[in-house]
Amino acid sequence: MPKILKPSANHANTHDAVTTEKLKADATEILNVLSNGGVAVIGLDVAYAVIGSKENAIKRIFQAKNRSYEKPSGFFSNWKISNEIHVLPNEKRGMIQEIIEREKLPFSVVAPFNPSHPFFKNVDPFVLQNSTKSGTIDMLLNAGVLHDELVNQSWEMGMPVFGSSANTSLMGSKYRADDIEAEVLNAVDLIADYGLSKYHNTLGRSSTIIDFSDFSVIRVGVMFEELKKAFKDRFNITLHSTI
Repeated sequence: MPKILKPSANHANTHDAVTTEKLKADATEILNVLSNGGVAVIGLDVAYAVIGSKENAIKRIFQAKNRSYEKPSGFFSNWKISNEIHVLPNEKRGMIQEIIEREKLPFSVVAPFNPSHPFFKNVDPFVLQNSTKSGTIDMLLNAGVLHDELVNQSWEMGMPVFGSSANTSLMGSKYRADDIEAEVLNAVDLIADYGLSKYHNTLGRSSTIIDFSDFSVIRVGVMFEELKKAFKDRFNITLHSTI
């Protein structure tokens, strides 16, 4: 049975106030599990995610989700890491920073990256191969307090975190730990149950994924209309999607 972390008995939502001490302690415990090759499910504002760092963990995740290896894992990130690792012109870097810091919206950025960055030096080749595509990497940004603390600590310890939504393939994102399919929960070592995801919705959507090469939308996700308005108002860019 996986260990379960809960911030407090009355914690109901992923965006409820959590003490700094508890947040740091939970993130540290999650990363300890990952550093030992384990798998964790964690509550994010966009949806619950299943995460790992080592080769065997990523294989367990793909198997439990029945996920095709044609669909790479996402990379948990923030503005600092994106700025260091994504290979983008300064204008586009500034856009990412503005959406994170001023609009405070969750989204994922797909862009070319530097695979030789020291942060990746201890990453198993299998993990990097299945978390990138055609020289690009998908970084999840601004997905809540637990996400942010986890990313900060992972950067400090030099251990990237990779994952995807905590659900079996094509079955839609889950916004409560109890709603995640047994096939996924049975494959994990720890569950950080942070209550109902902030951006829960009836469409099963998670983060919006934007390809920064041409601002096409790979996946319409939560807060898409707000993102679309922000890109238009701030940068005169129209996010376009055929989905």
